[in-house]
Amino acid sequence: MSIAENITEVREKIATACQRAGRSVDDVKLIAVTKYVEPERIAEAFACGQMAVGENHAQEVRDKLTFYKQHGAELHFIGQLQSNKVKYIIGNARLIQSADREKLLLDIEAQAKKLDIIQSILLQVNIGGEAQKGGAPIEDVPYLLELACRLKHLKVEGLMCVPPDVDAEAARPYFARLYELREKLRPLFPEQPLRELSMGMSHDYPEAILEGATMVRVGTAIFGKRNKL
Repeated sequence: MSIAENITEVREKIATACQRAGRSVDDVKLIAVTKYVEPERIAEAFACGQMAVGENHAQEVRDKLTFYKQHGAELHFIGQLQSNKVKYIIGNARLIQSADREKLLLDIEAQAKKLDIIQSILLQVNIGGEAQKGGAPIEDVPYLLELACRLKHLKVEGLMCVPPDVDAEAARPYFARLYELREKLRPLFPEQPLRELSMGMSHDYPEAILEGATMVRVGTAIFGKRNKL
């Protein structure tokens, strides 16, 4: 199948999941994960109107940034972000989805202040408590939100997670846990939007939508298997 056909299929599955959940399809944003995808193939997605893309590596953002700007893409940074790479992302990504520790929030704040902008972020939560995965422990999330409220150049739009590597149905309790966490935090931090829940990837995005996802990050189901550039 072509990239256009894949996007059509993904959008149909999103619509079906939204119908099952009693939600509007407009409530869910599709992020096409473009890690290791060549610009020529990304352009095929743009031709289908898929303008929101997600990159995992700061170096790839640098390499593709002119291309993205020329096409008016909406860039999301979804990978683990090292403090020394923050300067390449701030102001270029509409949303940093992987903020997960105090130092990173402070580094984002410092760079955003230099540019005199407000950088939108999601707090990544280690929803499965896995030592090998990024994301803040659940118990640290309130502190990070308190910190964000004191920083003038950050806006926390919501939460993100990568659940344990389980099948789609088994991932649903982890998605539900992130939804419940967001709902508990919203009245405690009215200063922050906390609208978004970024959860669900190629193998489980319909299940994530059933549990309240507002953003799904889909790469393989759109672009197929990819080799490192």
